[in-house]
Amino acid sequence: MDKLSIAGLLIALLAIYLGFTIEGGAFTTLFELPAFIIVFGGTLGAVMLQSSAVQFFHALSLLKWVFKTPVFDTERGIENIIQWAEKARESGFLVLEDTALNEEDPYIEKGLNLLVDGAELDNIRASMELELDITREHNLRSAAIFESMGGYSPTIGILGAVLGLIQAMGQLNNPELLGDGIATAFIATIYGVGFANLLYIPIANKIRAIVHNQSLYREMMLEGIVSIANVEHPRAIENKLSAFRL
Repeated sequence: MDKLSIAGLLIALLAIYLGFTIEGGAFTTLFELPAFIIVFGGTLGAVMLQSSAVQFFHALSLLKWVFKTPVFDTERGIENIIQWAEKARESGFLVLEDTALNEEDPYIEKGLNLLVDGAELDNIRASMELELDITREHNLRSAAIFESMGGYSPTIGILGAVLGLIQAMGQLNNPELLGDGIATAFIATIYGVGFANLLYIPIANKIRAIVHNQSLYREMMLEGIVSIANVEHPRAIENKLSAFRL
């Protein structure tokens, strides 16, 4: 569980709550169902219109990364590469077959299987680089979906505000209903800006940062597997991969 993400969201909500209520504001007045439907539903519909079904649902599947961030242990990865290199030098690439079967990361599993199958060095690099690039692009496009939601949300909020004012203007002779329309107008604007800057854009940036970390880790593992295929000395491989230590 990513405690920093949870703490950040709680601090942001607490700051808004305190800032609004400290001078006597009632926090419950910020909950307006019509405004929420307009802003959230409008934003969701707009982003669904611009996206393919595959990309949209993949973006939703990456939401779990925000609060359960994948861990890419560089030190552990280098240790594994060194161990595999030593085994391969002693007993050949076939000794890594069981290691490939037990590997949880499908990308690394693919690289090890290529080693075991005796693929050419250039083929190993080309195949792994292609998968790395495609996966990175696919995930970055998913992050861009949340970024788009952050762009649409304030505009939809303004649309909700205008609709609320139109409703209010039609009730000038009825003060009770007039207040409801004005409330919807202002709260829709708050929802539009708040959702964009407290949720959608931070989520997009979080996913993008995780994608970059994942790509960097996999680039390191790619270099390590290629070095094993090239029958390089384990210590030489370690020196090469030390550049990935941040």
